[in-house]
Amino acid sequence: MTQITSQQNPGLKALRRLHTRRERARRGAFAVEGEDLVAAAERAGRTPLEGYRLAGSGLGGEGFHDVDAPALASVSTLGSSTRVIAVYEQLWSEPAGPLCLYLHGVGDPGNVGTVLRSALAFGASSVTLGPGCADPHSPKAVRASMGAIFAVRIARVAGPAGLPGERIALVAGTGEPLRGPAGDGAEGGEGADAPPVTLLVGAERDGLPADVVAACERVASIPIASESLNAAMAATVALYEMTRRPSRVPAS
Repeated sequence: MTQITSQQNPGLKALRRLHTRRERARRGAFAVEGEDLVAAAERAGRTPLEGYRLAGSGLGGEGFHDVDAPALASVSTLGSSTRVIAVYEQLWSEPAGPLCLYLHGVGDPGNVGTVLRSALAFGASSVTLGPGCADPHSPKAVRASMGAIFAVRIARVAGPAGLPGERIALVAGTGEPLRGPAGDGAEGGEGADAPPVTLLVGAERDGLPADVVAACERVASIPIASESLNAAMAATVALYEMTRRPSRVPAS
């Protein structure tokens, strides 16, 4: 392939426009930067859109467009230029259980990406985004997800209606301490036998709106010594609690 050297190359200009949320939504596509994220996409069986797999001179190999360093840097969102960039189709799903995580008003893309990473780590069935959430396909969210963007089912809804299973609103200092199947004392509440639930997490400053909380079957909190947790941390702790195994204490 001919090396791309001009920063005004039509493909690079189209890629640069993907820096905006509106363009990503219009095209249903998003860009990732770095060999690790591209490798994560390949492991998930994802193929870059035709013509949008770019690499610095001599780095990409077969299937990559060779781009010289200044031209590649012109489309990078990183402080220092990246070595590989690829563009992928956005994939959206419906909310799914047995363990769904719903975010409402979480506007920091780093938090949204971190939640995706935690959802993958703890085996959540889906992450569902409500009003006011950051774009999970933004560069910051994609980087924070560490590749989970390609492995976690992502949905978007207008509100909590229709979320799967029992809806549990996480509200700081309110309700009973959150307990998953391993901590509620119920028999047969482990793993695949656990009933479906959706955990609802709101923004750090404002939390969940009153109408969203009212739409839930249960309100719970994470017992902590301070006032509140970052939204991504709260989601991570909640996912751990909902998926942890009961302690196995040998009989004496």
